Amino acid sequence: MFDLMPGLLICLMAVQTNQLDGNKNRTKIQPHTVNPRTFKADYNDTGRNLHVKPEDPVTAYTTGVLSTWVIPSSYILSMLVGIPSNGYILAFLRVRLRAQSFSTVVLHLNLALSDLLLLLSLSLRVHYHFNGNNWIFGETSCRLITALFYGNVYCSAQTIACISLNSYLAVVKPFMYRRLATKTLAVWTCLVIWFLFGAAVVPELLVRQSYNISQLGITTCHDVLPLDEKSHSHLVPYRLMLICLGFITPFLFCIYAHVAVIYHLGQSACDWKPFIRVSTLVFSIFLVCFLPSGVLHMAHYIRLFSGGDDSLYGYFRVAVCLCCFHSCLDPFLCMLISKTAASELQFISLREISPRQAVMT
Repeated sequence: MFDLMPGLLICLMAVQTNQLDGNKNRTKIQPHTVNPRTFKADYNDTGRNLHVKPEDPVTAYTTGVLSTWVIPSSYILSMLVGIPSNGYILAFLRVRLRAQSFSTVVLHLNLALSDLLLLLSLSLRVHYHFNGNNWIFGETSCRLITALFYGNVYCSAQTIACISLNSYLAVVKPFMYRRLATKTLAVWTCLVIWFLFGAAVVPELLVRQSYNISQLGITTCHDVLPLDEKSHSHLVPYRLMLICLGFITPFLFCIYAHVAVIYHLGQSACDWKPFIRVSTLVFSIFLVCFLPSGVLHMAHYIRLFSGGDDSLYGYFRVAVCLCCFHSCLDPFLCMLISKTAASELQFISLREISPRQAVMT
């Protein structure tokens, strides 16, 4: 299943490319300007309608099979697998709070909660895409769903980085870990993550997200925004900053922590090869699911900020589907790690030091 993900991404991107080529000459619309994470558009007289050109990527995206069938179908698959499995893992980990390290379990509980909220936020978006990218639930719900969707993607990435850091301290800095691995620290870490989540989504809640595209006869939610207007002009630099803090920084933490943990486990006298293989698998899935969306998101906004080019938005929306797949895979990865002695990871280095040294810690 995991090996199919890179192929799935390539197939979805191929659909997007064919869609853009096939739709350029299909719709005859009166010329106005639009460019898209988001398509960039111009106001008309009312301030609530936006105009697009037939050759703009937004036309191909909103009317094509990618956004009206492929993306919502992938969301449904993620929800069918991820909602019950994350619900189960919440109950499973709650029972094991006393059996495993409290800090490790609390972080995994936080990840399961974030994944569950992300998957639940997909329900209205599934209707939106199947309805021809026509949003019927009002402006307030559009803002809330947008904030929940993107906020929980970054919340999951930050939680995964904290789990990696926790493993790094347990293996590489065991003495520091024994001083820091307390219930209070774990709880405060989760609270900080959710505080950052709340702060990150505030700008999305303050601006209008739904606009009517009169030529297409639809009301889009978040996909088409007037980014040249004063009310929305701050969104591009804001999202660039959010990508750096919400994805790139946690991603670099994960890389460093994983390499350091694998290296130190390889130097250990104990046989940790099963755990090393599972840990490498988990990290590889994280790369496959989060790296494409992070790179395309960054590239899209750099091009949008520098030259107004929004042609990468469709590819970014495809890559976001992989983030949703990761949310439904997390419970299975958690169970897999648990079966490879991950519950004892925090004591790996301590087992190899003398009793006198252990007392000194």
